[in-house]
Amino acid sequence: MTVTGQAPARRLEGKRVLLVGGGQSAGQGVGIGRATALLYARHGAELVLVDRDEAAVHETRKMIEAEGGTASVVLADVRSDDDCARMVRSAQETLGRIDVLFDGIGRQGRGTVDETAPELWEEVIGLNLTAMWLVVRHVLPVMQAQRAGSIVLVSSISAVRGGAAAAYGVSKAAVNRLAVAVAASAARFDVRANAIMPGLLDTPMAIDGIVTADGPSREDVVAQRQATVPMSIVGTAWDVAWAALYFASDESRYVSGQCLAVDAARTVS
Repeated sequence: MTVTGQAPARRLEGKRVLLVGGGQSAGQGVGIGRATALLYARHGAELVLVDRDEAAVHETRKMIEAEGGTASVVLADVRSDDDCARMVRSAQETLGRIDVLFDGIGRQGRGTVDETAPELWEEVIGLNLTAMWLVVRHVLPVMQAQRAGSIVLVSSISAVRGGAAAAYGVSKAAVNRLAVAVAASAARFDVRANAIMPGLLDTPMAIDGIVTADGPSREDVVAQRQATVPMSIVGTAWDVAWAALYFASDESRYVSGQCLAVDAARTVS
């Protein structure tokens, strides 16, 4: 890519992407993984989509193919080191190389420190942090051998703000640190790593999970959350996807070790 002020129309043309979390939770709207997969494909990337929800991830694949894009699916449980090794091998075989890793796997976990049961703590830390580390652990040698690659991890503004979701916040703070650690160790191989910290978005996981658990209407949940956001814009998964597109593209070739809040100024207000 020439260093000019003009960005290419298809910003990921020729890029090969391993996207973890290609399905989505049940509910209205689109989730972060699906939105990012669609946007990446629209900008020319060829994708391998990973999820353990077979129906959801194949639905994403069909949506990409319906728009003329290219995607294949690997079913895996990223909490398993063996599954992570297998999915990376499969992605290498399918794509030939891995230019971009996007990892958006995660789960909620409400409760203060003293309210959180040990089982919930282990589940949240295990999926949000340990599983993400396992994925990165197997992708890094591939990218380092290529001497090129971009790793994009989904964190949360809960990493830097207080709240009642202790296990979730701790796990996301550690995801930020993981991105920084990878950026520092892999820089000599020209491999980049960055994290995105979404704010209060209208996504199936964020909204519908609360509706199911507590019983308020979806509209009430969105309104209550939006009342704490400084800007009037209602954030969606597409806002995160655009940030993920930047980090995956060569436009961010000189950016690594950063944790970007996508939150309509909530973190700074």
